[in-house]
Amino acid sequence: MDYGKFKFDAAQRAKESRRKTSNVGIKEMKYRPKIGPGDFDTKTRQVLRFLSEGHKVKVTVMFRGREVIHPDLGKRILERITEQIDGVAKIEMEARLDGRNMVMVLAPDKRAKQSSDAKQLTEERQRVVSNGNAPDEIVTTGDLGSEPPDVTGPGPDEVVPDNGHADLESHTQMETHT
Repeated sequence: MDYGKFKFDAAQRAKESRRKTSNVGIKEMKYRPKIGPGDFDTKTRQVLRFLSEGHKVKVTVMFRGREVIHPDLGKRILERITEQIDGVAKIEMEARLDGRNMVMVLAPDKRAKQSSDAKQLTEERQRVVSNGNAPDEIVTTGDLGSEPPDVTGPGPDEVVPDNGHADLESHTQMETHT
């Protein structure tokens, strides 16, 4: 057996195993109890982006001064965050007060993401079918309540006599029906 070839194969296997691993980092997002709706939405979108990239997210609500005597405000913010990320992540560590900070850790939930992706695909198909733009492979059952408009213009096989006013007549006819 060739020792050089053995070393080369071992290095290739190690390189391949390193390529398949993913580094899961912990990202942190800090909120305040009196955060505005725009800032809350922006920070929560960032949390969703971190989770979709596969990172864990540590959500911290920082209290200053006398705010610490109102932990219910921080709890409410963390509940709003969990509502927003429902189906994308799971709570790895419940919210707890740690000194002047309330901390919660979220982890990406692969099973919930797969089921939510399937649900989105189903909703997308339903929306396409209800708009009447269904592709050929989607078969709809039942009447969706939308009928095609009644067009009184000539059919594809009909011959229209040209008396010099055919274009004008068909144009005025179409205007009255629209």
